[in-house]
Amino acid sequence: MVASGLAGPECLVDSLTTPIVQTATYTFKNTEELIAYQEGRFGSYEYGRYGNPTARACEEKIRALERAEDCLVSSSGMNAATTMLLALVPAGGHLVTTTDCYRRTRQFIATVLPKMGISATVIDPSDLAGLERALASRPTALFFSESPTNPYLRCIDIPKVKALCAAHGAVVAVDSTFATPINQRALELGADLVLHSATKYLSGHNDVLAGALAGRADLVAAVRAMHNVLGGVIDPHAAYLLLRGMKTLDLRVSRANASALLLARRLQEHPKIARVHYPGLESHPDHAIAARQMDGFGGVVSFELAGDLWATARFIDACRLPYIAPSLGGVESLIEQPTIVSYWDQGPEERACIGIRDSLVRFSVGVEAAEDIWADLNQALEAADARQ
Repeated sequence: MVASGLAGPECLVDSLTTPIVQTATYTFKNTEELIAYQEGRFGSYEYGRYGNPTARACEEKIRALERAEDCLVSSSGMNAATTMLLALVPAGGHLVTTTDCYRRTRQFIATVLPKMGISATVIDPSDLAGLERALASRPTALFFSESPTNPYLRCIDIPKVKALCAAHGAVVAVDSTFATPINQRALELGADLVLHSATKYLSGHNDVLAGALAGRADLVAAVRAMHNVLGGVIDPHAAYLLLRGMKTLDLRVSRANASALLLARRLQEHPKIARVHYPGLESHPDHAIAARQMDGFGGVVSFELAGDLWATARFIDACRLPYIAPSLGGVESLIEQPTIVSYWDQGPEERACIGIRDSLVRFSVGVEAAEDIWADLNQALEAADARQ
């Protein structure tokens, strides 16, 4: 797994865990070897921005999980997303994305890409007619959506999206962070690229930032070329932590799937809950799509309280088990009120325009016992009501 000459003594290949190759540069024995590298006849990374054996081990692991032709890991999920957009959408080009979307991705598409003359059509995740109109109206380089989306867990019909985009030569990229390769293999469903904030489920311990992009070799190569220029490189130690986390990915995701479905069903029946957003529920608008495409429905449950912003805040403050934090996919349960965590700088009208309700809660289920989580949510609902 670790090539001799790239990462130190040959005895390192006997290590059970992948060695952390902590280097910023790589040496050559002589000029002949350097020329061989330049001509592709000798394997090396030359410089830390162009690759690392520990990082490459991550790429191979994720490539195998996603059954992709190639994979690129980078310093964060946002780095993976922005580098992909810069590499694959030409200046003056056009892309299509969806309404329910991570805020920073939405922000990059709306504020940075227009400086390069790049325009975007934004559609509802289920609006295939809108997608077809957008593709027909102008040349489109890329369709990019999360599935499930953040925070309402909408799911796109990947095979149908691919069929429409293929007819117009548009690349289909799916951010599968919430699903993971355990629950959904977007490439097998037709996507050309699949993206992960590996900070979340892939690493799974809330202790590392990382991103990953896997899929067609030619597209990954184009993004890697841009990545080599921009330099969003994953640290070797972060790559090691990501590898460590993936060893338990299936176990953690399976536990989260079961717990989240149980919690979603119980929350749906609770009189103090106005609405639950979870693709495993028949009430979810994309349940049929999720049931076709996913092997499990994920560990994030979003729900709305029957109350206002401050009633919702009182509920969150009354929870004892989850941490109030803006991430997901780790072994600890996390809870957040998107209005306050991600959209506090925007007024009620702006939040309403993008569908962020003040009573919305996003809950990332950890590996704690499901009954313990439910008991805590239940007591918090009662306690918050009593404080009014």
